[in-house]
Amino acid sequence: MSDRSSLVAASASRLQPGPAGRKPRRMLSPRNIMLYGTLLVAAIYYLIPLYVMVVTSLKGMPEVRLGNIFSPPLEITFEPWVKAWSQACTGLNCDGLSRGFWNSVLITIPSTLISIAVASVNGYALANWRFKGSEVFFTILIVGAFIPYQVMIYPIVIVLRELGIYGTLTGLIIVHTIFGMPILTLLFRNYFAGLPEELFKAARIDGAGFWAIYLRIMAPMSLPIFVVAMILQITGIWNDFLFGVVFTRPEYYPMTVQLNNIVNSVQGVKEYNVNMAATILTGAVPLIVYFVSGRLFVRGIAAGAVKG
Repeated sequence: MSDRSSLVAASASRLQPGPAGRKPRRMLSPRNIMLYGTLLVAAIYYLIPLYVMVVTSLKGMPEVRLGNIFSPPLEITFEPWVKAWSQACTGLNCDGLSRGFWNSVLITIPSTLISIAVASVNGYALANWRFKGSEVFFTILIVGAFIPYQVMIYPIVIVLRELGIYGTLTGLIIVHTIFGMPILTLLFRNYFAGLPEELFKAARIDGAGFWAIYLRIMAPMSLPIFVVAMILQITGIWNDFLFGVVFTRPEYYPMTVQLNNIVNSVQGVKEYNVNMAATILTGAVPLIVYFVSGRLFVRGIAAGAVKG
């Protein structure tokens, strides 16, 4: 009897509720230390130049000449920012980056909208509406995405000159739109190919045509890849220097070309605080766009890169 009772007690002790599942990981495990240590070093590596730019742009020139680039400003001044925006000489004109900013806006907005609209339709057609020669067309687009820009500069100059739009904003908008098309078409094609095919077939059975399916089904489901395309185009077009200096005249120079003229000026005193402020102003727009829509960018780039 005592043996039976001891067995029952042992069984009951084994059946008592206790912690289940995996053992929780330690916060200071070697893996976490290596991971977060690497991320911290990378963050410091990229943040130090930004910190130097910001603190230098808030100093006056007497304080800049002291040479301690890492020290915070003893007296904060926004005069370098004002001068960079409206007074710095960018060539023959001394009206700062303001004119270049509006030129960049006039170049970026239509180039981005047109290239995304056309590339999304191209990708949708290549993914869902196979036609004769579609694979050849897609191959040509892919090859075009990897042709160096420098190879195409002179032929494009000739074409734009013959069309009478060389040196104008219209010509530069066309160039950016065309060069953005191949990679955007690839992204949209891969994304649309990864959407459930049953939706497309059901819409076809219900009598929906090419544009109805695109506008009512495909486009509303593709917000992440549209955000990716927008960020890629805005970043690439806004930061472009080569096309801006080759295909436009001084009065139509974008912000990056004017920044180069400010930083590389050889006349007068080298105002490092103004240069830093001008650099931050020039890079502010793509940074703001990315931080506002960064989460959708990561989702969309992952989907558009691996599906298809």
